[in-house]
Amino acid sequence: MFNIVSRSPMYDQDAVQPMRDELLAVGFKELLTPSDVSDALNVNDDKTSLVMINSVCGCAAGSARPGVSLALQNKVIPDNLYTAFAGQEREAVDKVRSYIKEFAPSSPCVALFKNGKLVYFMQRMDIEGYDANHIANELKQIFDEYCGTQGPSISPEDFEKVMYAKMCGSKIPPYKSA
Repeated sequence: MFNIVSRSPMYDQDAVQPMRDELLAVGFKELLTPSDVSDALNVNDDKTSLVMINSVCGCAAGSARPGVSLALQNKVIPDNLYTAFAGQEREAVDKVRSYIKEFAPSSPCVALFKNGKLVYFMQRMDIEGYDANHIANELKQIFDEYCGTQGPSISPEDFEKVMYAKMCGSKIPPYKSA
């Protein structure tokens, strides 16, 4: 196995920014480095952390991001909301995946941790072919079971202003190093 220190992003940063902004607008914090991931998930504080591995694919745009955002309008939500972007901060995503050993790498995906332990995982195959409402309803049930923080993550008025980027992943230009 190669010891790769850093891998370049796969996509142009400006092109994926709207996809990042969708999650940031509803309260997510980005995990940009393996250290960020360790700090977020190496905890034993009886809190829940939702981690979404974001992606440029169509199911991320059409189902995953809108579904997760809608689920965060629930009356009960996770304590912490984190995201890492597949193909962008690649080492951070690898670190998140190291906490999800029971499943093959998947993007997009949604993982819920409690005390740093995985308690729920929605992989790509659970997202593809389903609409945002289906994803949201599944996550709301999980939030009701495991979480205790009062929702929503943002006010209903602010949620109405959130506009989802509807881009096809195949149209995203590749990353070009300087």
